[in-house]
Amino acid sequence: MTYASMRECVEDLEANGHLVRIKEEVDPYLEMAEIHRRVYAAGGPALFFEKVKGSPFPAVSNLFGTLERSRFIFRHTLDRVSRLVAAKSDPASLLKHPLKNLMLPVAAACALPKKVKEAPVMACTTDLSSLPQITCWPDDGGPFVLLPQVYSEDPKKPGILVSNMGMYRIQMAGNDYVKDREVGLHYQIKRDIGRHHAHAIEKGEPLKVSVFVGGPPAHTFAAVMPLPENLPEVAFAGALAGRRFRYAKKGGHTLSAEADFCIIGTVDPTAVKPEGPFGDHIGYYSLTHPFPFLNVEKIYHRKDAIWPFTVVGRPPAEDTSFGALIHELTGPAVPDSIPGVSAVHAVDAAGVHPLLLAIGKETYVPYAKGDAKKPMELLTLSNAILGFGQCSLAKYLFIVDEGDNPHLDIHDERAFLIHLFERMDFTRDLHFQTRATMDTLDYSAEGLNEGSKVVFAAAGDKKRNLATTLPRDFSLPDGFATPRLALPGVVMVEAPPFTDAAQGNATAQTLADHLSQVDTTGLALIVLTEDAGFASATLNNFLWTTFTRSNPSHDIHGVGATLTHKHWGCIGPLIIDARLKPHHAPPLIEDPEVSKRVDALCQKGGPLDGIL
Repeated sequence: MTYASMRECVEDLEANGHLVRIKEEVDPYLEMAEIHRRVYAAGGPALFFEKVKGSPFPAVSNLFGTLERSRFIFRHTLDRVSRLVAAKSDPASLLKHPLKNLMLPVAAACALPKKVKEAPVMACTTDLSSLPQITCWPDDGGPFVLLPQVYSEDPKKPGILVSNMGMYRIQMAGNDYVKDREVGLHYQIKRDIGRHHAHAIEKGEPLKVSVFVGGPPAHTFAAVMPLPENLPEVAFAGALAGRRFRYAKKGGHTLSAEADFCIIGTVDPTAVKPEGPFGDHIGYYSLTHPFPFLNVEKIYHRKDAIWPFTVVGRPPAEDTSFGALIHELTGPAVPDSIPGVSAVHAVDAAGVHPLLLAIGKETYVPYAKGDAKKPMELLTLSNAILGFGQCSLAKYLFIVDEGDNPHLDIHDERAFLIHLFERMDFTRDLHFQTRATMDTLDYSAEGLNEGSKVVFAAAGDKKRNLATTLPRDFSLPDGFATPRLALPGVVMVEAPPFTDAAQGNATAQTLADHLSQVDTTGLALIVLTEDAGFASATLNNFLWTTFTRSNPSHDIHGVGATLTHKHWGCIGPLIIDARLKPHHAPPLIEDPEVSKRVDALCQKGGPLDGIL
């Protein structure tokens, strides 16, 4: 079926055993978020909170908590949208499989937005304070809208068919915001709303912005979907919903007719206020920084409005399902988007942007074999990947040659890393970009939106057999302890706490000098950390610790390091300093008192009994 509202989706999920109701009143300050996190971690159902403390509106979360449930929600449209995406990248497929593509005209027709005079969302009005004030982490700057669809149009070229609808976080209260009149609007670099804002500044006029919450779930998913610039999110939302995106106009603002809530207002061209902190999806707080804010004019809502929300934090989390579904839809189009690249995978456990894996085709010298084969075309492809959409925010790019193992699964991160480290020549195959643009949420460098990148490239025969146990004569210098294998050839080592850059470099050099005198056979990478037991306990722990806490240009070191004509390399193994540093944002930690309250809710006879 297709949904014309969030309530229809909720009722369908409940009827099919995918949703449970929590009838007791629950506190939106930390408590709802902790319940959500626990249910998500247990692979549990969607949650309908009937009574939200301080608000007349019910709330729903964990709608997309599993990939299976996400597919269920879009079960009647997902296949045809997949074919539509495939047809766009390969028009010949329409001729090859005409019977399979009979429904494509229906999907295309649903992509055309429909203007209406009457809209369910305009039935009632409310104020900001009446909305569920959901705060997820103890040090958050206030409550946030956690599944917003932020809509804007280009002041130079207005119109819904050239609009943007993205998921940019909205801070509803706190800091210096005027109560019930202002909300923070945080958008990261390389977002389309930034272009609209820039054009508003050029024209010296306010930017009209609408924030939709709820409505058909396809609208929420469309707001996170990476789409080409010539395809508006409202068109994709209609195709995925199996129902044209309905919109109305009010005072120059665009309203999503079937949304549950719509906040409308304007952004002053150059005014900013402090926004944050916010517990973000990398697993750390985004700190307080100046960002634009929305001057709220009105808040509309349906009569039967439901407030949908999610909770982000250290991955995996609910937004992991978004990433998996996006890959299902767009993955087949990658070879056409970047010729020569077979697959690209942003590693969720590493915080998405910090680590990107890629498989390419090394064909520059097709007759090269054995030791003569080296990364050449892979380096060209790396530049193309780092210039492609959101891939440009990647910090570590690991790329390998498809020809060395045609069956390598890019989503099998363990197998991919082993394949890479078996083949890398550390004197040759690392390529740095310093003083580069970084993801706004990444604090591993010392400035906002600033940092470095590195490409690890591997092609050719195996150069080493990775150790599955520590070498017999392996040892560490004084001050270092607890070596633990996280992967074959990858060792986590506890090092003294990081104090400053000089001490950090000296610590890494001390280890490198020592390792040059001991047996490191089969070791490819040494990672410095505070807790080797934690970092080596699971693959996800290794990925999160190593790649969210390191800045390549500053934190990559190596045994027998050399600098030849500005190219850095080492005899090996590599050393990555992934210790927490004074300029890093703090990691997310639950409030112990709230955890105790949620524990009580889980007891026999409690509202979460049988769910957790």
